[in-house]
Amino acid sequence: MSLGVEFEKAVRLLVKYLPVSEEGSRKPILFHNLRVGVYLYENNYSRDIVLAGLLHDALEWSGFDEESLEHEFGFEVLRLVKANTKDDSIIDRVQKTKELIRRCIDSGQEAMVIKAADVLDSFKWYSAQNNLGEIDYCLRNTKEFLNYRPENFNDKIFDELKKWQEKFL
Repeated sequence: MSLGVEFEKAVRLLVKYLPVSEEGSRKPILFHNLRVGVYLYENNYSRDIVLAGLLHDALEWSGFDEESLEHEFGFEVLRLVKANTKDDSIIDRVQKTKELIRRCIDSGQEAMVIKAADVLDSFKWYSAQNNLGEIDYCLRNTKEFLNYRPENFNDKIFDELKKWQEKFL
């Protein structure tokens, strides 16, 4: 199946299962997921990275389960989505961020690329909204990300993330 068809299949899944964003929410979740997936697609990342980027919030925000996600898109997409899914049993936001970033690092550069695309989109969205509180959240994510990223993780997206960090420091 072509990536375009699989991308559309994933979009249809998100439309079906993600809750409708309310006015005044931090950011419209479906629109955010689409932007992350399109960014990765337009920058020629692999099928698994593109689909996992598009679906990175599916487990966290929808009623879609791991078994169904694996059945529809394969184990590798599920693995990358799980790596990018927050652990809501962790109450402290700082600890939740640290745990997520470290899990992405442990899962490999592909998971880190997805997290970087997620944070980049958040930087762009929140800066357009002039939401300083959420920009601070992006800065915390980026600091953890860049401080703990292994030296051999050297994708161009990490340089773009660093530029956004420098813009707000």
